[in-house]
Amino acid sequence: MSDVKKVLEQVRDGEMTVEEALLAIKKQPFEDIGYAKVDLHRAVRQGAPEVIYGAGKTAEQIVGIIDSMKKNEQKTILITRLSAKKAKKVKKLHELTYYEEGRIGLVGEFPKPDGSGRIVVATGGTSDIPVAEEAALTAQAYGNEVVRLYDVGVAGLHRLLSHLDEIMDASVIIAIAGMEGALASVIGGLADCPVIAVPTSVGYGASFQGMSALLSMLNSCASGVSVVNIDNGFGAGYLASMVNRAKGR
Repeated sequence: MSDVKKVLEQVRDGEMTVEEALLAIKKQPFEDIGYAKVDLHRAVRQGAPEVIYGAGKTAEQIVGIIDSMKKNEQKTILITRLSAKKAKKVKKLHELTYYEEGRIGLVGEFPKPDGSGRIVVATGGTSDIPVAEEAALTAQAYGNEVVRLYDVGVAGLHRLLSHLDEIMDASVIIAIAGMEGALASVIGGLADCPVIAVPTSVGYGASFQGMSALLSMLNSCASGVSVVNIDNGFGAGYLASMVNRAKGR
């Protein structure tokens, strides 16, 4: 990146201190490619690089954003809410790994885990797995070890209780459930770590596309439970990574 190189040259020549250089780099904002302003320094500012939200973008726009990121040396590029049709087009121009269940595309490789422990991703049912995979793959893309516990909902509580070792050993737990969303409260009452609850739009009519689960999770009597938006696996995976990596630092 030419702007960064200029800053480094100023540090080398004694024209700028290291602290001033870091501030200058943090202020280098984006590359304007017409239809998008690609945030090139998010990793410097926030510790996690820019992510592409695939829904609503054409395959050609996604390719252009990837081009900008790669040109500016972003090694791992995560694309969320990416359809199989768009993924097929992107693959023609970039080496993309597509995870259909979570609708996630990855350019590059998952980094080696550098968090302090494991992130557990648990679902109430099999129908919640697409949201869970979005969360799990996001956490992996940000350098975390992930343990998946799928279909451990309260309708058969013994299934969850058979995984007490994983629950007790977790640094962060993402609890994903639709219907009445009770899984988050149960896990919150067992775990000694933060629990991130994700309501899903899975359920019958009175679940109101996830509103019932959302309200149940917001009203959880278990301490240490936070809640993200309905079906927001990415948000949960990102937040869990922040918690896990902060503990590592």
